[in-house]
Amino acid sequence: MTALLYDIHGNLPALEAVLEDVGRTGEERFVLGGDYALFGAWPAETVERLWDLDAVWIRGNGERWTATPDDAPEAVREAAVKCGDMLGDALVSNLAGLPETCTEGETMFCHGSPRSDVRSFLPEPAEDEAELLEGVTHRRLVFGHTHLAFARRAAAGVELVNPGSVGMPFDGDPRAAWALLHEDGAIEHRRVDYDHAASAAAVRRELGEAGELPERRIERAASDVD
Repeated sequence: MTALLYDIHGNLPALEAVLEDVGRTGEERFVLGGDYALFGAWPAETVERLWDLDAVWIRGNGERWTATPDDAPEAVREAAVKCGDMLGDALVSNLAGLPETCTEGETMFCHGSPRSDVRSFLPEPAEDEAELLEGVTHRRLVFGHTHLAFARRAAAGVELVNPGSVGMPFDGDPRAAWALLHEDGAIEHRRVDYDHAASAAAVRRELGEAGELPERRIERAASDVD
């Protein structure tokens, strides 16, 4: 079995809750799918905790934006700068240098899609799905970025799996999300309670105005917030 942890976003309490749940399954091997630190109150502590795991790492857009904040949308640029300051130059560089994809057997792992770290898949097919899957020969594609846990079969026959977000779900359920990949290929989605309100408040406390958007997203478990 392999534990799939995506989109942690510097939310250390959520990560600790998930790791406790992983411990109950007996699993000790991980695939980490990017966006480890950006937008959270504990970026360095979160990455430090992840270093302790027996894990395969890939890079998300969060690592790219933290290394080059000018590439980030203007609304989150200040948060990327603050995250970089909290991580330090060496760690920012190391995370930005992670591979964009990895493969194991018939499964490919990426952050958004094989084509982009910010273009991804949704629970229902979108018009660009065929383009994003062009050239994919693996039976299963595991990705994150949208913070929506689901699994479905694409028209091309590829199984699409999003484990959901550990630190910032967008499906209205604030519980931390992760998934277990069983040896027989079955995917088990799991959710874990933690004090998400405290994490949301900590983000605003640590990041100031730059933490306003992630605070609301953690609090409401939604991408579109007032």
